[in-house]
Amino acid sequence: MAMVIQQQQQQQRESSSGSINKHQLDNGKYVRYTAEQVEALERVYSECPKPSSLRRQQLIRECPILSNIEPKQIKVWFQNRRCREKQRKEASRLQTVNRKLTAMNKLLMEENDRLQKQVSQLVCENGYMKQQLRTAPATTDASCDSVVTTPQHSLRDANNPAGLLSIAEETLAEFLSKATGTAVDWVQMPGMKPGPDSVGIFAISQSCSGVAARACGLVSLEPTKIAEILKDRPSWFRDCRSLEVFTMFPAGNAGTIELLYTQAYAPTTLAPARDFWTLRYTTTLDNGSLVVCERSLSGSGAGPNPASAAQFVRAEMLPSGCLIRPCDGGGSIIHIVDHLNLEAWSVPEVLRPLYESSKVVAQRMTIAALRYVRQIAQETSGEVVYGLGRQPAVLRTFSQRLSRGFNDAVNGFNDDGWSLMTCDGAEDVIIAVNSTKSLSTASNPTNSLAFLGGILCAKASMLLQNVPPALLVRFLREHRSEWADFNVDAYSAASLKAGSYAYPGMRPTRFTGSQIIMPLGHTIEHEELLEVIRLEGHSLAQEDAFVSRDIHLLQICSGVDENAVGACSELVFAPIDEMFPDDGPLLPSGFRIIPLDSKTPDTPDTLTAHRTLDLTSSLEVGPATNPAAGDSSSCHHTRSVLTIAFQFPFESNLQDNVATMARQYVRSVISSVQRVAMAICPSGLSPTLGPKLSPGSPEALTLAHWICQSYSYHLGAELLRSDSVGGDSVLKNLWQHSDAILCCSLKSMPVFIFANQAGLDMLETTLVALQDITLDKIFDESGRKALCADFAKLMQQGFTYLPAGICMSTMGRHVSYEQAVAWKVLAPEDNTVHCLAFSFINWSFV
Repeated sequence: MAMVIQQQQQQQRESSSGSINKHQLDNGKYVRYTAEQVEALERVYSECPKPSSLRRQQLIRECPILSNIEPKQIKVWFQNRRCREKQRKEASRLQTVNRKLTAMNKLLMEENDRLQKQVSQLVCENGYMKQQLRTAPATTDASCDSVVTTPQHSLRDANNPAGLLSIAEETLAEFLSKATGTAVDWVQMPGMKPGPDSVGIFAISQSCSGVAARACGLVSLEPTKIAEILKDRPSWFRDCRSLEVFTMFPAGNAGTIELLYTQAYAPTTLAPARDFWTLRYTTTLDNGSLVVCERSLSGSGAGPNPASAAQFVRAEMLPSGCLIRPCDGGGSIIHIVDHLNLEAWSVPEVLRPLYESSKVVAQRMTIAALRYVRQIAQETSGEVVYGLGRQPAVLRTFSQRLSRGFNDAVNGFNDDGWSLMTCDGAEDVIIAVNSTKSLSTASNPTNSLAFLGGILCAKASMLLQNVPPALLVRFLREHRSEWADFNVDAYSAASLKAGSYAYPGMRPTRFTGSQIIMPLGHTIEHEELLEVIRLEGHSLAQEDAFVSRDIHLLQICSGVDENAVGACSELVFAPIDEMFPDDGPLLPSGFRIIPLDSKTPDTPDTLTAHRTLDLTSSLEVGPATNPAAGDSSSCHHTRSVLTIAFQFPFESNLQDNVATMARQYVRSVISSVQRVAMAICPSGLSPTLGPKLSPGSPEALTLAHWICQSYSYHLGAELLRSDSVGGDSVLKNLWQHSDAILCCSLKSMPVFIFANQAGLDMLETTLVALQDITLDKIFDESGRKALCADFAKLMQQGFTYLPAGICMSTMGRHVSYEQAVAWKVLAPEDNTVHCLAFSFINWSFV
């Protein structure tokens, strides 16, 4: 009896489950499908999961084995089959999410343990400090002061393996204390909350030496594969120019010790590039985890041939690396730490926040490394599908080549063949030429496209304020006709076909102004897009009336997420052949916008921040205004550095023509970007773009005339010779004047708005950084007193002489001068005071 009941219950369960291997007859009974019937239905399902009514009837006619099944039952079978497939996919997805959550929970528990240890450590230190304060004697002992420093290891340790092994073990211990311990006070990266759909858990350092960032995440790759990817730094770190292994020898636990020399690109034309001389240690821990850790061996005196590193500033890598732990269910948990000292002193003051920001290191290195590893993992598993039938590795190579070519153009290294064209220094656009470089292909770098000249690059950098970088790049991408000259694009595109271009005399072409964006691929979080742009054009020549003149550009766009803190926004493109070969030559141009850390109104130094952010408005003629006025409604200010670089091929006899065209074109692009910035600036914030007073600009020429005229008016003498003040020559001669001439605004916090070449040399700065220097910063105490004493005289009679004294450069060096003259610069239209000018006579470094 019990057996009969069990059989009935089993039949009821099979009936209610809607099994796809049965069909229902008119009397309500279920009959199983035969294996042949199921096979026939599965074949159809694989071709068409949802067949129409006609297709189902056709199936019954074509398959005699299904003749005894009604069309309605066939329909039910396919419904159940689709439901089963959906359930299977959902179960697989839930298993993946569960695995991610389990790994994330493990990471969070470890982070919680680390924070509890840190709290206990702080409590103990707090108790110890209280006890010391109660028992400390009245006198202090200087020997109690402690400074935590990172030991520098000289190259003499590199001469014996035992010394290097000792450094390697020390590096391993320090790295692990940062990756999983309390050696660094980590705080969560702003805007990066952990979750099942996030790439990982990200943190940045707080109040530690240098800048540091950490990332933790789960990746479905084996530890050895991950280590291989991360050790190939140029493949994922876009700022890495080269990595050279000088020495490698085995260590314990099947590990290796390597001595590396790494060169990193500078992100802008305003700063020098960086290089590193490091030791890298790869080993396996007792628990099976794989570790790759690295640190600098020495300071600026170590490394390869100094001549090859002349364009670099030696930076320091503190113990950094990756810890890779295998997971039970497959895959690995990665801990990545990057800890650097980028020697911020070596860049202009306005750029130092970029080199002192852990958020920038996190975005450009740490997060980029984890994202790249996850990208490779998804491509390996087949989860990523790209357009135009291209393999993921090919498209990755295109992105890397575009980025590398743009970085090469921005940096213009001498060992690549770049040199500056002869100029007087008074140029807002830098022109560099490379006569040794040819348009090579990826598969054959030595094969050129047979033009006799070389490559010419026109580049410039400027400050943007109150302009969201992501929004600006997105606009430049979507509205190319607002800033680009399609005929210049056509000239660059013609370089892809040997002998088909010349300048001037290109074929006349009419462009419709429309662009078609064809996506090729994107990274897993859509932080970078790879696409082909087609610009539609038609020949104006009658004989070519039916010939298409379309231009195709390969383009990467990144950093368009406005919520990504510290992320760099880029739009880099290069003309390509319409056949889009995998090894086609590329000549990248484009834009890079790097955000600088800014202060908000709730910080203590709000007024100073507002004043500093208003430096480039000094050309406006009128009385001094309160720099903080109107800022109370603003929730924050953004400041960033825009770098523009455009490359053009040329024939040797047309170099000067192309240089003139390139300079004018980049200036027109800068003007267009300023216009766009005005249009997209958030409500309540007025964008300011600098430097407005760049040499060669109309504003600078106007100011040069005002400076000379005001000098003659107040002092009754000529600042320049009478034969050198006519037309445009006044700016050139003022720029080349031997005395340091500087102009500052007449605001409550006077800031410099212009300087000639001698003035920039004296202050050891650039025109961009100049606009962040206040007048009081350059004088010592006696100089400030002398200026304050004579300020009333200056304003009454229009000029004053300051005695010999000492001033300070932005690099902290003392500068002596025999005499200084200060005078009011008047705007002739309404005779109002525009700014103050200073001339430092016979200055020299002490």
